[in-house]
Amino acid sequence: MNQNNKALSALILFGVLTFSGCTLPQMIKKAKDQKLTTVPDPLEVHGNKVNFDMTALLPVKMLKKKTTYTGAVGYKYGDQKVDVGSIEFKAENYPNAKKEQPKIDKSFSFDYKDGMEQRGNLILVGTAAKGSKSKVTPEYPFTRGLITTSRLVKDIYLVSYGDHGYNNQPEFVPVNVNFYFSQGNADLRASETSSKRGKFLDAFIAHKNVTKTVTITGSHSPEGTETKNTKLAGHRSASIEKFYKGQMKRFDYKAKSDSIEFVQKAIVLDWTMLKDSLATYKDLTQEQKDQVLGIVDGGDSFYDKAAKISKLPFYGKLFTHVYPKLRAAQTEILTLKEKKPDAEIAVLGKKIAEGKDSLGALNEQELLYSASLTPDLKEKQAIYEAAVKKSDSWQAHNNVAAIQLDMARKATDKAQMATMVDAAISHLQMANNKKETAEAYSNLAVAYTMKGLAKEASEALTKAAGLNGGQDVARSIKAQQGIASIRSGNYAEAINSLSAAGQDATVLYNKGLAQVLSKQYDAALATLNESATADATQGWTYYVAAIAAARAKNESALTTNLQKATQADASLKAKALTDLEFDSYLNSEAFKNSIK
Repeated sequence: MNQNNKALSALILFGVLTFSGCTLPQMIKKAKDQKLTTVPDPLEVHGNKVNFDMTALLPVKMLKKKTTYTGAVGYKYGDQKVDVGSIEFKAENYPNAKKEQPKIDKSFSFDYKDGMEQRGNLILVGTAAKGSKSKVTPEYPFTRGLITTSRLVKDIYLVSYGDHGYNNQPEFVPVNVNFYFSQGNADLRASETSSKRGKFLDAFIAHKNVTKTVTITGSHSPEGTETKNTKLAGHRSASIEKFYKGQMKRFDYKAKSDSIEFVQKAIVLDWTMLKDSLATYKDLTQEQKDQVLGIVDGGDSFYDKAAKISKLPFYGKLFTHVYPKLRAAQTEILTLKEKKPDAEIAVLGKKIAEGKDSLGALNEQELLYSASLTPDLKEKQAIYEAAVKKSDSWQAHNNVAAIQLDMARKATDKAQMATMVDAAISHLQMANNKKETAEAYSNLAVAYTMKGLAKEASEALTKAAGLNGGQDVARSIKAQQGIASIRSGNYAEAINSLSAAGQDATVLYNKGLAQVLSKQYDAALATLNESATADATQGWTYYVAAIAAARAKNESALTTNLQKATQADASLKAKALTDLEFDSYLNSEAFKNSIK
């Protein structure tokens, strides 16, 4: 190569290097004019995720031939940084970059971590590259902060009690007494009135039990004069009514007798009682019984059927042992059930719990019911523990656990709270060993939530939802499902669940929060007002109402609720000053006055 060619080659190489060397610094310089935006802005956390859509616009003439511009996106808060992802502009994909701004739209997501509620920023660090050469931009901050309103959800600890099964209201129960008559006769025999049945009825009437109705049903056997005298059954019921009223007069019922309704019935030409008696009679074979039933279920008249039965070789057994029971008057007395007064049950329940009376002083239902008659949680616990000793039932174990969870919820000492929750879990496991119930599993979900065991709580709640329970446990399940739905970011489902969870203040608070997150601001304000009415001491209720008002651009409602929030909880003043929900109101005098 001659000297001229060598000089030319060197000049070309120098030019290339010089051009390359100028290109990257020029790109880095122009990068400061890039436009970075996100939706939403500020960022928001939902369901433990921060999702956003980002648009990046580069200046015209920034991308040079055969160059690439890559932007590494991160979220920086305090002294921490989370890598979020990247965008990449290749010059070959933007042939009109000299006249049009290169643009990228991309979706990003990153996990929320504790501490991110501090003010932070998305940042982008760009890298301009050509071949093996590259240069890096400084950090470009954009999209300031992170709204964490969805994290304001409150756990709900609604415990469920097993039904005590006791009814303290007036209750009428049937008392049954049967009287039997001679064949073809409707006169009440002395042997019947002096029998145990007669003496029982005599004593019952003498006691003057509160009685609503006396229903007397006369019947007859299917033979001879019994069958032909169709009025016989009615006469038998009339005979018992006459005797009953005579005894009432004897024992001086006076005006009380007017309140008792007597009802006479007669069963005539009917085979039902014979069939029922035949089923329990043991001195006939099944084949013999089938013979009788074959006749009874046939198409003949009642009289012809009775005649056919009388010709069976074993008819004597029927006539001697079965038919006499059909010549009867069945007497059902609907009388007021005797019950201990609530005051007596309450005293006995307390004595049993204290060991001052025997476990037999109350039955199981009365003992469980007695716990509901005292407001003192320790007394309730002692009564339920006595019920465990008495019956070892699932209700007793479940209710001991429910009390322990209620007490744990109010405990200020964490170690004491953990001990009570662990004890509750043991009782609930025993309850489910006795019988799996919605109440016990729902309470287990509450207990595991208190311990921070989310997986176990979710599994217990799923079991509870699959079992039938009373109204209270259904509400508890719905409340817990609503909380889970808020945490997963499913706000519509949360609102549906919490709407069926009752009117507890915390239930209403969470429902209002879900409505805020669903952008139903008017509905949220109404629900949060209900919550505040139920419990006006909860500053967070007013705080979330202030957020709803801020989003609805209702400054009057914002400041009113924020003032109530900070009056109930002074720590919310600092929270409000850094909360991006109120960012556009920071310079407002009304806002400043509301948090003084």
